Amino acid sequence: MTRSGWAALAATAFMPGLALAQAYQCQLPPRIAPVRPAVPSGPVRRTSIGAYTLAASWSPDYCKTSGDTRSLQCSAKRGRFGFILHGLWPEAARGPSPQWCALNPVPSPQLLREHLCMTPSPGLLAHEWAKHGSCMVGTPEKYFRVSAILWRSIHWPDADRLSRRKDLTAGMLRDEFLAANPGWKRESVGIEASRKGWLRELRLCYRADFRPGRCPPARFGPADTAPLKIWRGL
Repeated sequence: MTRSGWAALAATAFMPGLALAQAYQCQLPPRIAPVRPAVPSGPVRRTSIGAYTLAASWSPDYCKTSGDTRSLQCSAKRGRFGFILHGLWPEAARGPSPQWCALNPVPSPQLLREHLCMTPSPGLLAHEWAKHGSCMVGTPEKYFRVSAILWRSIHWPDADRLSRRKDLTAGMLRDEFLAANPGWKRESVGIEASRKGWLRELRLCYRADFRPGRCPPARFGPADTAPLKIWRGL
């Protein structure tokens, strides 16, 4: 990460936001088991970074479609979750994005536990570090710190309330996000939806200096006029 990138990132640490804004009554478990090293799902790519994507999953939709009822994220035993951090992804300046730059060090259980109200899955945290974070910084501690700073800088829209609006569209969700986050532009707010139009993720696009940037078409997703459905489940 460049010096200018770190400076811009440090500035965002003082923007308004709540790290746990989408974690309802989140209670950390007293301890978690060590995770195994991630298994790469593709080739190693070390390329220069030209942008970043912050992917925030709508947790109720994941829990519905996966059938998961026992995990920290979906069991409701230690809280309920709205938007959760899927991951912070470096994007290549050109061509395919960097990935799987290192599998070690494996994040410690203590480190993973600290971030479970942001990403309530130790396995997902470890996976995101190995696949994406290792191409950005040298340690999982730095990767999760960067991710948490960006996460705290965002006011996440109340998607549960928005789901009750008649004739909901992707543009309405973008409107809610922009109203809650002055300084962002529509071109920076990507949406991933299923083929049937169910919200899966918000994908926020950043430039290399961690300022909001224009999403490429694949990241921007459905047009504002596209119908959108949001599974409540909270």
